[in-house]
Amino acid sequence: MRTRVLVVATSRKTRGGITSVVKAHETGEQWKKYHCRWIQTHRDGPAWRKILYFISSLIEYIFLLPFYDIVHIHVATGLSAKRKKIFLDIAILFGKKTILHFHPSSEKYLFEDKNKKIFRNLFSRANLVLVLSEQWKRWVYEALGISENIEVLYNPCPLVTIKPELKEKNILFAGTLIPRKGYEVLIRGFAKIAQKHKDWNVVFAGNGEIEQAKAIAEECGITSQTHFLGWVDGIEKDITFQKSSVYCLASTGEGFPMGVLDAWAFGLPCVVAPVGGIPDIVVDGKNGLIFDVGNIDMLAEKLDLIISNESLRESISAESLSLAQTTFCIANINKQLGDIYKRFSK
Repeated sequence: MRTRVLVVATSRKTRGGITSVVKAHETGEQWKKYHCRWIQTHRDGPAWRKILYFISSLIEYIFLLPFYDIVHIHVATGLSAKRKKIFLDIAILFGKKTILHFHPSSEKYLFEDKNKKIFRNLFSRANLVLVLSEQWKRWVYEALGISENIEVLYNPCPLVTIKPELKEKNILFAGTLIPRKGYEVLIRGFAKIAQKHKDWNVVFAGNGEIEQAKAIAEECGITSQTHFLGWVDGIEKDITFQKSSVYCLASTGEGFPMGVLDAWAFGLPCVVAPVGGIPDIVVDGKNGLIFDVGNIDMLAEKLDLIISNESLRESISAESLSLAQTTFCIANINKQLGDIYKRFSK
């Protein structure tokens, strides 16, 4: 009998990391081998669309569930956890093997009393919980006291073709412009060195608080060196990364940031805050530069260093490509996922 997997996640039309991860999994051999089907539970937009999308996905899920063996549920925090609990409950009721794939935005959610109950309920009842790094495995144990069914599966780097001739002197920020992503820290950090490096710019690729960000850039006197593209995808996203020379992650919290994985795929040296799974991988000065969360002065120093030292940029760029082609290689990670499905097929 052929093993079949139902994958429960946000819509392929939704912006965000989970959608990117599932799209990456779709490219693997395991997707066809295990007849994976994507149940799309949530889509960006007005409340009525979200409710309608959820109800229709739940009906589809209940109809298909008897014909599938494994349910692979991608879950974030907040409302996502409450929605996905319904799908987990039904899967267990039907006697299916269950995999929860945890994509948090910050570890703080695990440690808040109001969230501990639902996450402990979810994680303790699933056959397996996949987390994004060893650090997340430690946090789950510290917050919930659960370790026996927790395993690490990294998010993958995409496959891309690098075009060095397109490179410009751009520092790239890719993600939604919200406080957690630290766009203000990046603007103020770059402003401290902007006059020294007048031929460099910061490019913001993402929707969100664009007008607020522009106002901060104007206040700092670097309007001409900051560019806001809005949300980019597809070819436009590819070109944006191709035109960049440095990637900056200034977030206060992450799971394992897809923007950094994209940057590694394009061979970009990254200047990052040590959030989420980043400290498990990035060694300061070797395969990235690290600054303390929210530390504007330290970020300015690191940006100045990576801009001024071309040999350092090149060496970290080589390390970025190495990570994309080994630890975070999409083929390797899809194979690991296939091995997990095989284990639960027995």
